Amino acid sequence: MIHVLAIITAKPGQRDAVLEAFRANRPNVLAEDGCIEYDAAVDATPPLGFQASFGPDSFVVIEKWRDLDALGAHARAPHMAAYAAKTKDMVASRAIHVLTPAA
Repeated sequence: MIHVLAIITAKPGQRDAVLEAFRANRPNVLAEDGCIEYDAAVDATPPLGFQASFGPDSFVVIEKWRDLDALGAHARAPHMAAYAAKTKDMVASRAIHVLTPAA
């Protein structure tokens, strides 16, 4: 299994618009062969004393994929290209972490 954490930072005031586009695209991703989980999450509020915050402009996409081939196909999917084009001017940065379970 492959785990992905994608930290998306929107330009100031654009997070809700990016999340709206994410939610519209989510059913397409969940229908992909090999997709196990694909969700977005934001900082919990009120924050806990030990919580590190991503901030008001960021969210994290939490993904699980059957294998690297499925993740690669996802990255090349036409609906992902359309999502990237739609959100391009609203996103300040992305950091994508691809992980495998620790033994």
